[in-house]
Amino acid sequence: MFNASLVKNYSERKKALFALAVLCVLWGTTWVAAKEGVRHMPPLQLVSIRQTLAGLLFTSYFIFKGMPWPKAREWRPILILGTLNILIPNGLTTWGVKYISAGLAAILAATFPLWMVVIGMFSSKEKTPGRAIQGFLLGFLGICLIFYEHLLDFLNPDFLFGIVISLIGAWSWAFGTIYTKQNAKVFNPYFSLGLQMLISGIVVGIISKSAGMSIPLSEIKWQAWTAILYLALIGSVVSFIAYLYALQRLPIEQASIYGYINPVITVLLGAAFFGEKLTVFIMAGGIVTLYGVYSINQALRRSAKQNKKSSPA
Repeated sequence: MFNASLVKNYSERKKALFALAVLCVLWGTTWVAAKEGVRHMPPLQLVSIRQTLAGLLFTSYFIFKGMPWPKAREWRPILILGTLNILIPNGLTTWGVKYISAGLAAILAATFPLWMVVIGMFSSKEKTPGRAIQGFLLGFLGICLIFYEHLLDFLNPDFLFGIVISLIGAWSWAFGTIYTKQNAKVFNPYFSLGLQMLISGIVVGIISKSAGMSIPLSEIKWQAWTAILYLALIGSVVSFIAYLYALQRLPIEQASIYGYINPVITVLLGAAFFGEKLTVFIMAGGIVTLYGVYSINQALRRSAKQNKKSSPA
């Protein structure tokens, strides 16, 4: 008998996987843009302008479409998500690349999927398959191979501040992802995202201004404005739409694998556009990382099939 719900679910999954693939590529490009932007202006000011601009684009669209504003009880999760998803991770990771190497930043960002597994062990009722956990470890090992030259950077005392704030950013993003997954059905997640960006952008702007970590807009160079526009339109608007779509329709462990693919994309872009060398370690690390991602997907797919078979008809 034809089962329309199965066809619909299969189609939704394919779209979600496509959104995840888009996210893997686009967020892999934002590291380059952020690194270029902070060369010409204070990092927190860049974050503020980027998120405020992206937030205005989101909220303007939904206001134009007549979307009702969140009710009083909905503002609490919006503020929490804005802090966990935007304010802390985006602010601290962008600030962090000012103090650490891009390779070290990529390694620290790649700890995000591992934190998801650790948090899931204590908070989720469903256990992550053992092969999936092995895949997560393999993925992180691959990232370490790609950026093996930067592993000693962990011992550099000059990088300590950047390492700490980048790790805090990764933790915040992990908790924010879980909270988003749990609360996305309470309100329109896309309109909420725009409000989160707008509020966070304003708050970061106040902080950077108060701390003397900003420059007049007229002194911001065109290279920085180009980075801001790219980060706002591609890194925030387009990528976050893909992120939310994938997160709502895929297991949270699967949706988090972009954290491993982003650095690989960054390295390939560096080779294509900046003439950076592709070493044996980079190629080997890329293969190990992709195999880890493959292992995660296979394990989660088998687990889903087993759950369907064991569930009552």
